[in-house]
Amino acid sequence: MSYARVGNEEAGSVVAAEVRRGRLKVLLGAAPGVGKTCRMLDEGRRRAERGTDVVVAYVDCRGRRRTQEKLAGLELLPRAPGEELDLDAVLARRPDVALVDELPHTNAPGGRNSARRQDIEELLAAGIDVITTVNIAHLESLGDVVEKITGVPQYETVPDDAVRRADELELVDLPVEALRRRMAHGDLYPAEQVDAALAHYFRVGNLTALRELALLWVAGRVDEALQKYRSEHGIGGVWETRERVVVALTGGPEGATLIRRAARIAARSAGGDLLAVHVARSDGLAAGASSAALAGQRALVESLGGSYHCVVGDDVPTALLEFARAENATQLVLGTSSRNRLERFLTGRGIGETVVGHSEDIDVHMVTHERAGSGRLLPSRRRTLPTSRLIAGPVLGLVLPIALTFLLDHTRGSLNLTSEALLFLLAVVGVACVGGVVSAVVASVTASLLLNYWFIPPVGAFTSTLDSVLATVVFAVVAGTVAAVVDRSLRLSRRSARATAEAETLSSLAGSIVRGDQTVPALLERARETFGMDSVELLDAPVAEASTPPPRTGVPETGVPVGQDARLVLRGRTLPSSERRVLTAFAAHVTAAVERARLAEAAAEVEPVRAADRMRTALLAAVSHDLRTPLAGGWAAISSLRSSDVEFSEEDRAELLATADESMARLNRLIENLLDMSRLQAGALTLSLRPTVLEEVLPAALEALPPDAPAVETRGLETVPAVLADPPLLERVIANLLGNAARHAPEGTSVLLTASALADRVEFRIVDRGPGLPAADREKAFVPFQRLGDTDNTTGVGLGLALSRGLTESMAGTLTPEDTPGGGLTMVLALPAADVSAVVRSA
Repeated sequence: MSYARVGNEEAGSVVAAEVRRGRLKVLLGAAPGVGKTCRMLDEGRRRAERGTDVVVAYVDCRGRRRTQEKLAGLELLPRAPGEELDLDAVLARRPDVALVDELPHTNAPGGRNSARRQDIEELLAAGIDVITTVNIAHLESLGDVVEKITGVPQYETVPDDAVRRADELELVDLPVEALRRRMAHGDLYPAEQVDAALAHYFRVGNLTALRELALLWVAGRVDEALQKYRSEHGIGGVWETRERVVVALTGGPEGATLIRRAARIAARSAGGDLLAVHVARSDGLAAGASSAALAGQRALVESLGGSYHCVVGDDVPTALLEFARAENATQLVLGTSSRNRLERFLTGRGIGETVVGHSEDIDVHMVTHERAGSGRLLPSRRRTLPTSRLIAGPVLGLVLPIALTFLLDHTRGSLNLTSEALLFLLAVVGVACVGGVVSAVVASVTASLLLNYWFIPPVGAFTSTLDSVLATVVFAVVAGTVAAVVDRSLRLSRRSARATAEAETLSSLAGSIVRGDQTVPALLERARETFGMDSVELLDAPVAEASTPPPRTGVPETGVPVGQDARLVLRGRTLPSSERRVLTAFAAHVTAAVERARLAEAAAEVEPVRAADRMRTALLAAVSHDLRTPLAGGWAAISSLRSSDVEFSEEDRAELLATADESMARLNRLIENLLDMSRLQAGALTLSLRPTVLEEVLPAALEALPPDAPAVETRGLETVPAVLADPPLLERVIANLLGNAARHAPEGTSVLLTASALADRVEFRIVDRGPGLPAADREKAFVPFQRLGDTDNTTGVGLGLALSRGLTESMAGTLTPEDTPGGGLTMVLALPAADVSAVVRSA
């Protein structure tokens, strides 16, 4: 709520008047042309018909007839100089609702505000409701994503908060094909811009991706609004708007079983979410959780489409339930306890039972696993004190009370019994701090006996009074308590130091991997340095690696498995169990590095086979189709000349000779290209790739067309940079594509050849207005006809397309078919640009 000062001239006084802040409604669209402006004008007309004072403060019709028609009956305010929004005019008019198009617009220099969103903010502060429009591409957080998808940078953006804070957010959606039809019919852009727009920004893939971005962004805002409403109204219960399954992970070996079970539960409902959570203690000292196991489980969760979370809390059941309720989870998956029956009887309810008891409206699944009930009652013994203190403690527990007795005996009478007992207690505490529990017991027994015999009346004899028994018990309890506290503090201190060292080591490990060019050697050398080993070797790996210096014989070694068929062997000293956790993390990184090496090697082995298959396909297609045409023409001309049945004139003989010569020349060029491709397939010839402009090869490709072929119209060839290609091969591809389009172009129409630059590639489009090709048959068009057993050319399947795709892929390009808006087929030939910076500038 805002306030304004209003002057009263007659009364000479100033009163405060409360002004309601205006409401903002944002119409969000996936792309230009989905109908945001028309929806805004329709909304304004509906409100005006209900008696609301509505004005059109700014609208950009872009010459679109439908948008112009929507303005009829609405009050249109004049614009400021420079065709900008006249903010002062709107404030002076003070309507109930102002329609302001293009929220991300940047104002012309010299105005009051630099951006239109600031103008809208002033209107809202003045109590004027505003309806505005924005495209998903103009949201600041998505600018880089949109540029990566479309190749078009967004120079005018708006912060996400400006849209997120809107009182109403409405998605204006339109199917991709409907939007492209609007574009093809000229409803959005002038006719001369339609082809370029459809070939660039308004491609099917671009529009589909932008539409998905818009839907997901709006869905996220709806989810935020739901969470905000639940928080404001104190709603702690679960609203099952969609299934959210939370799986609790401890870092134990049962984690993979729990994750897969939770993923199956989430998959049973459309749109179900999988969330994995690990609860870490607030002091960071929780034992039992393996960092390597948690890393593997996190990778598994993400591979199944879930998300991994780590929360901090000393009370695990409470932390789990708080996380589940905060995420509006509907189901919680836990593993059954690994404690055995005796342990459960002695320690009481475990985490699972506590969670079930307090879960309320969250369904809890207790999943059994192979380690259920296999826990040990007593923990393994872990020595926290050095050997010297373990030996010195009991000795000191005997010597120190005796020495104190001797000292107090010589000063008998100067201290009372209470002071003497406190001194003995202090000695017992000191011994407990030095030697632990065993030493504390020895010292407490010795001190209580000496105190009873030498200082409690009757002196020189043991008494069994209540006081003497109580003193002995107090000595033992205090000594045991102090010893337990000391033991625990030492244990936690060492665990903390070990955790810090492990964290520093793993952090350094990750940094060395990121910086290193060769992952496996860097990991091995890092492991050798970290653990102070003489050598580290990776055995039975696809890449034989070893650290330096070479291993010595007779040296202790430690090995851990790496993947399924390799082993990491460290030589130099016996590695204690406390360091094996970090070694496991090293092994996990080595496993990933080895797997990447395997995949890279497999890809390198497969690629020549794939290339050979592409070349073989291209050769078969060329031999069966392209060789036949010039051979038949030349043969027919020579046969006619040799015939004695017909007397040819000199002109006829010259024409037949020219035909034969042309056919033999075409045949020779084709054979040379086929021989080059054969050598390339055998690895004896490399492609002669160089910067090539289409005008260099287009004349020869046009000469290959039949005389009665339709005209070829070209657009944009001079505006795109050169491509990296082999000119003879590119000529063959262009000739085949133009010939295929010419065969299917209706009579009286032309074949269109356009060029455009996008990202780091240049695209050539060969467009015809023929019958087109069904989506199910598009890939069959690139299969040689011998495999199909079909020689009918009336179906729109060009026999030369197999050769064209094979040659294109050999030049690192792609050849894909698309529908021509309005009917027909468009072949899209994409090749890498020779000058990437030129492509970026043109895009």
